[in-house]
Amino acid sequence: MKRLELKPRDSRIAALLLLLLALVLGYFLLLHWWFVAPLRAIDAQMDALRDTESRYAAAIAEKPALQRRIAELGAGQAASAAFLPETDPSAASAGLMQRVVDAVAAHTAGGGCAVTQKMPLPNPPDDNDSPYRKAAVSISLRCDMEPLVAVLNALEQGTPYLFVDDLSVYRNPVAAQQGNQPALEVQFTLSGYVRPGHGQAAAPPAPAGDQGDPGDDDGEEP
Repeated sequence: MKRLELKPRDSRIAALLLLLLALVLGYFLLLHWWFVAPLRAIDAQMDALRDTESRYAAAIAEKPALQRRIAELGAGQAASAAFLPETDPSAASAGLMQRVVDAVAAHTAGGGCAVTQKMPLPNPPDDNDSPYRKAAVSISLRCDMEPLVAVLNALEQGTPYLFVDDLSVYRNPVAAQQGNQPALEVQFTLSGYVRPGHGQAAAPPAPAGDQGDPGDDDGEEP
């Protein structure tokens, strides 16, 4: 059998290819997976940390401007006409009932309307996480349709901001049969909010003299 012999030029090319293959395998087996790949992973992590640091630094640099903006918004809310003018929820509840009476008196065109019952609702407990305090009242009306719509629109569309909830409307058959009386019985809850910072007055300290005079003993002789 004749043996295939390579020419000197082909032998050198084959030797170079084998050497190149050996170098590539040696690089990946001895260098890349043990040194290069871990270093590249560390470099990627450092780039991510530098990016995060720059974003936090930018946010910290904007902190004074944000604090000024928050203070301006808080001052605007405190002076806003959206809040009830009273200084505490109890007084605000009385003010809400008077607003209903005034709205009913101002919208009598198109039929009759009268307040049949009004009473304050218990104030919800203070929430330290919320700067607002709510005041709510329960209202009962006897109205025709046209003045009822006008009253509800006046309450919800004006200022301060008022909220009508739990609205219940039903027809009074007895009043409807009489013909000259409003035929709709209406019940709803009206609520609003006291502006921040009001209604939180601290209780005055007890006088120091309330402990009594230690010299006034029952056994002291006259």
